Amino acid sequence: MANNMESALNTVKPLEKKKQMSKKVSGSNETKIPNYSAIAESTEFKTLKRKKNKFILPMTIFFLLSYILLPILTSYTTVLNNNAFGDIAWVWIYALALFVMTWALCMIYVRRANDFDKEAEKIFEKEKAGDYE
Repeated sequence: MANNMESALNTVKPLEKKKQMSKKVSGSNETKIPNYSAIAESTEFKTLKRKKNKFILPMTIFFLLSYILLPILTSYTTVLNNNAFGDIAWVWIYALALFVMTWALCMIYVRRANDFDKEAEKIFEKEKAGDYE
């Protein structure tokens, strides 16, 4: 009996399985599976993705360059060896600034990520309403 059920399940094409799973059963509490391919083709999603990339890419480049620049400057130049004030060299100020920069970038990212999440939620709500069929 179990083998008959397995063979019956295996004969259903994957696309048909997806369609069967995405249909909402009337009178039940099952939730509909979002139509991800339709969402991915929507202009709202493409705009959100473009906004995220325009934010994340420059932020990542700035972060990595800032961190990579410290070992390069200390290894190949003497520019950070000079004293800024008293016995504190510029290298210590630069290193401390990296910690401050990391915290600042983290706070900025969290704030922007919350905005991106709100936009993504609007897209999912629109899909739940059936606008991406």
